[in-house]
Amino acid sequence: MAQNKKDEFRIQEREVAEFAKLLSHPARIAILETLAKRKSCVCGEIVEVLPLSQATVSQHLKELKLAGLIIGEVEGNASCYCIDWENLERAKQNLDNLFIELFENKTTENCC
Repeated sequence: MAQNKKDEFRIQEREVAEFAKLLSHPARIAILETLAKRKSCVCGEIVEVLPLSQATVSQHLKELKLAGLIIGEVEGNASCYCIDWENLERAKQNLDNLFIELFENKTTENCC
């Protein structure tokens, strides 16, 4: 069985890449911003503030939930979501560490 080439990278590198990929759509950033402001939010309320359909918002919520950045509960016909602050903090720390490492290795020479 062929090994996934991504497995050859450090776990921190893989986690930062997954986090960056997750945040590569502005809708997901807007959803996180909305949830942070409102503490928790019903999916329909998120749809009201985004220029996207209910189905599209639900798909983005699913991706954020699968990544562990949000937690969701079904309450009747509505789903209530909130940020998983512990997982978001870990993702932030990994990103911070990446930038610290990059700047520590910065040279003043022009590359080209």
